[in-house]
Amino acid sequence: MNDVSIQQVAERAGVSTATVSRALAGKQSVSESTRQKVAVAAKELGYVVSATASSLASGRTRSVGIMMPFLDRWFFTTVMAGAHRELTDAGYDVTLYHCEPNRLDDIDGTANVRRAKLFEDSLLRRRVDGLLLVTLSLTATERARLSGLKKPVVGIDRPQPGIPTFAVDNLSVAKAAVGHLLDLGHRDIAYIGGVIPYDLDFQVPVLRRAGYDTAMAEAGIPIRPRWISEAEYTSAGGYDVARKILDDPSDRPTAVFAASDEIAYGVMVAARELGLRVPEDLSIIGIDGHPTGAVLGLTTIDQHPAQQGVVGARALLHELEPDAAHDAVPTKLPFEVIHRQSTAAPRRRT
Repeated sequence: MNDVSIQQVAERAGVSTATVSRALAGKQSVSESTRQKVAVAAKELGYVVSATASSLASGRTRSVGIMMPFLDRWFFTTVMAGAHRELTDAGYDVTLYHCEPNRLDDIDGTANVRRAKLFEDSLLRRRVDGLLLVTLSLTATERARLSGLKKPVVGIDRPQPGIPTFAVDNLSVAKAAVGHLLDLGHRDIAYIGGVIPYDLDFQVPVLRRAGYDTAMAEAGIPIRPRWISEAEYTSAGGYDVARKILDDPSDRPTAVFAASDEIAYGVMVAARELGLRVPEDLSIIGIDGHPTGAVLGLTTIDQHPAQQGVVGARALLHELEPDAAHDAVPTKLPFEVIHRQSTAAPRRRT
């Protein structure tokens, strides 16, 4: 408990308690010299402004909500870590909301009781000054609820109507992955795309497939339908699909482009079980920049998820404090090819 009263700070600074309150709240009606006197007095006495009192006076909570569909997956927690660091450095508390994904047959989200309660109850209590959405698909009703809050909302990775969103260029990411394999001399390139079975409007798989198709077409290479498949964004999903694609020794690709690093891990296991050496017999590239990839020697496209969180948080801070000096928000999110041991030039076929 703070034993120092606002009256003591006022006496030390030689001003009224109302002036102390206005000065510590950053009100422009207080002169800079008075603000400095109050700040010095508060620091000398160890006075800490009550968060509750400050919130009541300003209408601000100094808290930001982060909404995510998963709390136990690497990409999401890494994005959150980057955003959390940026927001806490700016003096905000962070409230985490677990927004469970809706099912495909639940268009309005009415069957998802926890999620419905979040939008109908928790958010409407106005506990936060703004919201950061991490890879969320929203129903029209949910967007209306957020709009009704009259608070800044910024998205990461998933475009939403009326919500500023920041995402890597997934078409260019996929083209870079295929381009890496083409530069090594590969022409027989398979593609294992990612799919989320409960998500109707997740555009990342569509864009990454389009990037693969575009890169192959620009290189004048026909696409082999048998070498194209989809898997859940898991190692198990990648393993199951890779076993089918690589099963025929007379019709095997020399390289596999996997839509995520975790899919690529499954491809690596399937290749090993089939007696294929990586990269001598099969090159493999993924997307993400997952830390396990460095241990396994996986070539990947690092999409810097922590930086995505930083950028999203920074954009939200600009909305919350338009007159404050915050770092600039980049218009494009970075990605880069990390070349490791899982890709090499193809062997000549006998």
